[in-house]
Amino acid sequence: MLSAIKKEIQLRHNELENKTLKSLYFGGGTPSVLSVDEIKSLIDEIQKYFSFDNNIEITLESNPDDLNKNFLEELSQTEINRLSIGTQSFFDEDLKLMNRAHNASEAESSIKRAQDFGLVNISVDLIYGSPTSNFEIWKDNLNKTIDLQVPHVSSYALTVEPKTALEKWIENGKISSPEEAEQNQEFYYMKDFLKDNGFDHYEISNFGKPGFHSKHNSAYWKSEPYLGIGPSAHSYNGSFERSWNIPNNPFYIKNLNQNILPIETEILSEKDRFNEMIMIGLRTIWGVDLNRINQNFSSEIIDYLNQEIKSKIESGILEIENNYFKIPEKHWFLADGIASDLFIV
Repeated sequence: MLSAIKKEIQLRHNELENKTLKSLYFGGGTPSVLSVDEIKSLIDEIQKYFSFDNNIEITLESNPDDLNKNFLEELSQTEINRLSIGTQSFFDEDLKLMNRAHNASEAESSIKRAQDFGLVNISVDLIYGSPTSNFEIWKDNLNKTIDLQVPHVSSYALTVEPKTALEKWIENGKISSPEEAEQNQEFYYMKDFLKDNGFDHYEISNFGKPGFHSKHNSAYWKSEPYLGIGPSAHSYNGSFERSWNIPNNPFYIKNLNQNILPIETEILSEKDRFNEMIMIGLRTIWGVDLNRINQNFSSEIIDYLNQEIKSKIESGILEIENNYFKIPEKHWFLADGIASDLFIV
């Protein structure tokens, strides 16, 4: 697999016009199952074709149970300078429900070990609204995050996906379904609590202390070009074209061994680009740039948008600031619904 990924980097490096990278992200699945030597080898391969910005953010996604002492000690000697840890919860019952391999003690100790080796730029994932949890447990999760001095939090409501064990447990009455009212309460408590502890709420599900906002995700939310390498990885050229690698590992390797890119491509319609800009932009503190709308879309779409946002601005669901329209933070929990109201179908 490693040689195939290197081959893809070689074949696709010209797809990014900017050869100075500000962000590099090892994600998707569990990249921490790679050895440190393999991670270093991939970074060396990337540097054959790209230069690194002086303040580049290089993130590794990981699970707590992968972050043992030896792995972290070796990792601290590489260019990796940020960890995104799939903590999910510091409460064992939550972790059992989510079928996580780690327990609450490992979740905490993995963060402390990383910090001991100088890896202090850490983001943790936290899930709220679990039926195994309650408001007091959620507050304990957030307090634990502050006590551990974690500078970035990505947090999402527990959702019930089709054909999962959780769905079957709910159908069989073994566990109750997540309650939207409780998730709403926990979201707004988290928002105020983290802001009171020095975090910026810069995207609906993301909170970072100043200097610790995710550069990688911020570029995605601002529709900047990105290149995804590896099975299932997605790429975007910043304008009309989106592509993705096939998810079949053997087929991926076979094609690249024959110098064939295992890629499928989609040309985005004007409607698709508009809907995506609305969907992503309204999830952020910045909102949607009206100048960019006016420069990139037809008069019909501009007229449609102006008409649709007028009533929402009058009702207070949207607001305009510095020629950006955005959702006031008190309505962020409803952002997906508000955005979908503006979609062109």
